[in-house]
Amino acid sequence: MIDKGAVLPLFYLPPVSYFAQFNKYKPDVWIEREEHFPKQTYRNRANIYSPDGVLSLVVPVIKGSKNHTKIKDVRISYDFNWQRLHWMSLQACYRRSAYFEYYEDDFAPFYEQKTDYLFDYNQQMLELILKLLKIKTDLKFTESYEHHYEEAVDLRDSIHPKKGLITDNKPYFQVFEERNGFVPDLSIVDLLFNQGPQAQLYI
Repeated sequence: MIDKGAVLPLFYLPPVSYFAQFNKYKPDVWIEREEHFPKQTYRNRANIYSPDGVLSLVVPVIKGSKNHTKIKDVRISYDFNWQRLHWMSLQACYRRSAYFEYYEDDFAPFYEQKTDYLFDYNQQMLELILKLLKIKTDLKFTESYEHHYEEAVDLRDSIHPKKGLITDNKPYFQVFEERNGFVPDLSIVDLLFNQGPQAQLYI
């Protein structure tokens, strides 16, 4: 039974607010591994800043994964080359940013190698980002599904593309903000590519 800290889902290139919460509750952060896969969440999508505004990158999952499949059992689909599309989008959106080249070699392998399961892919990505943000903690995972937590803070549905911010984002320079203004709570890569090692000051 989890009696303190917070329970967070596992996202693809999570938004800035995810790491603000992670940082707030570490080391008592538990990653939800037993939930059923919910559609249209950050579990398989991330928002980045393109010249035309917010662009969503979606990791496709194998059909059938969307109904009553545990998140840890959801398989990634490779019916089309989404990895190339995502990597080209990241390059197009951030090649002008101050730190894209600084981190490019860290992220490139995620768009070259194939990982069977979404959970494994997201976990490896999370471990890299925590390292880049210098957030030191061991990942802990739920061992059973709980509908409700009495003591722990349940953040499984709080950080959502269709819900408002749960924490205020400190504004930082974004490549295209002259066109569309500052866009809060984009993927953590937006903060990393624009602020580099200073990113941890914004979470």
